[in-house]
Amino acid sequence: MTIERSEPATTADERTMLEGWLDYHRQTLAWKCEGLTDAQLRTASVQPSALSLMGLVRHMAEVERHWYRRILANEDAAPMYYDNETDPDGDFHVTETDTWQEAYGTWQAEIEEARSNAAGFGLEDLSKGRHRRTGEQFNLRWIHTHMIEEYARHNGHADLIRECLDGATGD
Repeated sequence: MTIERSEPATTADERTMLEGWLDYHRQTLAWKCEGLTDAQLRTASVQPSALSLMGLVRHMAEVERHWYRRILANEDAAPMYYDNETDPDGDFHVTETDTWQEAYGTWQAEIEEARSNAAGFGLEDLSKGRHRRTGEQFNLRWIHTHMIEEYARHNGHADLIRECLDGATGD
């Protein structure tokens, strides 16, 4: 599989620009994982950290699920990789049995759900769900902006992990 990254439009309307940057960062994370084996994708960056590329992808699947399903659409979507009581960072805790095919497929399915849910909202529309601790609602603009920030931060991590694995660098 070859990952194609699309540069966001430079003169688009706000929604198109936000979604363009979000997709760009989604594609960047996939690009950072491209061409590696499952073992490499499970390799932790620096001990004692459990941070790995596969863990980042699983984490972003959870983040997509949280913001676009639980918060935006108020869906009852249980966590896939973690348990708040026993392993709140379980998305990052990959094992020898975890595969790229499963992690990537789950992440892509959550991205499709996110796109579908977001399509039903305007940028100013408030989420149907609320933050579990604060009770706050969020508009779609805030969620998109937060997701861009979340991906951008973790893509910086992914860049360093990839360089440690095989020396590959890039934006």
